[in-house]
Amino acid sequence: MEYSCINQAIVAKRIAEKKLSEMNITEAKNYAFLARELFPNLDGLSQLLMTIHIHLTYETKINGQIDYYGIFGAGPFVDEQFLKSRYKKMALSLHPDKNKLVGAEGAFKILQEAWEVVSDKCKRAAYDAKLMNRRESSL
Repeated sequence: MEYSCINQAIVAKRIAEKKLSEMNITEAKNYAFLARELFPNLDGLSQLLMTIHIHLTYETKINGQIDYYGIFGAGPFVDEQFLKSRYKKMALSLHPDKNKLVGAEGAFKILQEAWEVVSDKCKRAAYDAKLMNRRESSL
């Protein structure tokens, strides 16, 4: 039984990678989640899920703005130390020298872009102000 689940998970992961290479992010997510349900410890699955998460979050706008906090799995009121910790972990996992997965290099670049904004006090304040202005104007 377990052998069958592993094989099915491998197939689902391969399909997810193919969908990601076609930039069909939603379908890639569905197949990656299926692989995780079938065999959570499948090699490379956590990096694939992180890559998909970053691409999905980057495409999803909040009040017309990229959700840089969402890329880190956080909200706008999270402290700098949490963001720094998440950035380091994600950057190590997605760095092109260590991760040759389809979409990982693009996800790494998105992560870098998000980090440039949330790690710089001035850029973060300006970004937060844009988010707040958009929220207030939409009320």
